[in-house]
Amino acid sequence: MEELATDVVLAMVDQAPDGIVIIDREGLIRYWNRGAERIFGYSAAEVAGRNLDVIIPQKHRQRHWDGFVAAMAAGSSRYGDDDLLAVPALTADGGTVSIEFSVVLLTGPDGSAGHVGAVIRDVTARRAQEKEIRRRLLEATPATPATPSRAAP
Repeated sequence: MEELATDVVLAMVDQAPDGIVIIDREGLIRYWNRGAERIFGYSAAEVAGRNLDVIIPQKHRQRHWDGFVAAMAAGSSRYGDDDLLAVPALTADGGTVSIEFSVVLLTGPDGSAGHVGAVIRDVTARRAQEKEIRRRLLEATPATPATPSRAAP
């Protein structure tokens, strides 16, 4: 495979429909592509230098930051290449979306963890469809009458 120019790769990352977000070791947003803008409703300028609490629901923040601090200290994440995480996230208009994402711990030249990147997809519509299918299946399934217990002779 031939080497691509850096500007071609960066253009792909910037224009990707999936959200691509990079935070530094302090947890501050350093990169936010067009996909992230579409998913969350914040422009890159609005979130630059802010922490991820802008999109993490209050009840998930402690767990997120505990894991983040541990990963940065260890220089590794407990999540691997095959892990796809699913969580709710907040949007600029105060709403909630369902997202799935994978994470990558990015190391610096010295080998230490310097940044964390995430590739994020909005799966809100799919989750709603799945919920509706489950509801319809439950409605279509006849209730099983209770079987009377038989007394032993």
